[in-house]
Amino acid sequence: MKLGIHPDYREIVFVDVSNNFSFKTRSTMATKETIKWEDGNEYPLAKIETSSESHPFYTGTQKIMDTAGRVEKFRQKFGSKAVAKATGDGAAKTAEKKAAAAEIKATEKSASKKSGAKKA
Repeated sequence: MKLGIHPDYREIVFVDVSNNFSFKTRSTMATKETIKWEDGNEYPLAKIETSSESHPFYTGTQKIMDTAGRVEKFRQKFGSKAVAKATGDGAAKTAEKKAAAAEIKATEKSASKKSGAKKA
């Protein structure tokens, strides 16, 4: 290992400021404050906002999204258009419209050919 290029890896105390939970671990974090730990020694102090003691995921107080309410809100906003697309009815209706348009076009072509044949 090259000397003088690596940060100082030392014991440090982290304090969760939301609930005053503290723990000692090793880190390279640079701090200006110090604290006297339970063993009587003085350690660098790092203040953090969230730890495993206060984070909602670890404490079991995580908020669960109400997806059913969000779906209902979407359906109210967009109505039958969204329901038709989601169920595939929109694709079926589009196919029916295309078929009807093709049929009309075909009848128009045959009618114009008949009228063109009579003129000649």
